[in-house]
Amino acid sequence: MDANVGQSLRYLSKGEAMGRAFEFRKARKFKRWAAMSKTFARLNKDIIIAIREGNGADPEMNPRLRAVLQNCRAANMPKDNVQRAIKKATDKDTSDFKEVNFEGYAPHGIAVFVETATDNNNRTVANVRSHFNKCNGNLGTSGSVEFMFDQVCFFKVKAEGLDADELELELIDFGAEEIGRDEDSLIITGTFESYGQLQSKLEEDGMEILESGLERIPNITKELGAEETAEVEKLIERLEEDEDVQNVFHTMSSATEDSEG
Repeated sequence: MDANVGQSLRYLSKGEAMGRAFEFRKARKFKRWAAMSKTFARLNKDIIIAIREGNGADPEMNPRLRAVLQNCRAANMPKDNVQRAIKKATDKDTSDFKEVNFEGYAPHGIAVFVETATDNNNRTVANVRSHFNKCNGNLGTSGSVEFMFDQVCFFKVKAEGLDADELELELIDFGAEEIGRDEDSLIITGTFESYGQLQSKLEEDGMEILESGLERIPNITKELGAEETAEVEKLIERLEEDEDVQNVFHTMSSATEDSEG
């Protein structure tokens, strides 16, 4: 446990920065998902991928599907929509969605990492390349910017009856690195590899998981002025509006980001 505590303390030294980045990402996500049809379309794909690549349509046997269904509830996705997505995922005639990542640079040297879920890779490649080209960016090769991001998992749980400090000590052995408060909830962040064991531990202890997922936190950022920020935002918004794009991560830091984060 000593080694784990040491690791936790090292991560806590940058915890505030990670917290700001996470909160900003969350703010962007909710802003992007304001149009519920887009939210549900993305969650539909998540359900299909979780069933096709996991252990079937039974949430009890498929931890990945359980996590997606929690996110569906957090987004107030109607049960009928969820059931249709599950039925579609179990239909052998339904096209498979593949998770494909893209890496590149926006203007002014800002690294961009794009996660997609697609049933037509040629279409997605062409669209993503076009977005970068039209916004004066450059689509790179695999591995060209991924190293600039730390992939972490997060769980949002109800805070009622929980002590954040005690919970952190309890979860360190399961990969937790930081616990922060968000109104009436606690947000637990941990290593990417610890997602499964953290999920199992929280469920075993009877905690209500409101939302969970994976985030890519930039380990180095670049601050831009207002005009430069607007140029980068143009690319980010084009990417986020693409129907195949699930998430967009970047290394930009600006006054706009700090004020929203």
